Amino acid sequence: MLLFGKESDERHRALMKYEAERLSALATDLGEIAKRETLASSDALFPNEAPVLEFWSIGYRRVPCLAGLSSGHPVLYGDQREIITSDLVAFSEVLGWARTRSRWYRLGQRELTRSSN
Repeated sequence: MLLFGKESDERHRALMKYEAERLSALATDLGEIAKRETLASSDALFPNEAPVLEFWSIGYRRVPCLAGLSSGHPVLYGDQREIITSDLVAFSEVLGWARTRSRWYRLGQRELTRSSN
């Protein structure tokens, strides 16, 4: 979320540009999904270089998101790093992909369900 004050300095302009680019990329991806009659996990729309999220589950802040162990993330470096994603926008467990507000994720193994016994 961007907060605006009376003045717009260089930092605020840079943040607005960054958010506009993120939202533009999201809108482009959603438009591409909408154009297709069917989707497959091998669809070129889903990038091979997207980070892998293992032992994932759908989490909730005030919006749906994913939580899991990320590998190959371009900003949150490390293998099997525990993360919570930005807002979950598009999701297909069957096809093995998710689109958050920030980026695509390839879905690996889902979190194991815990027994209450």
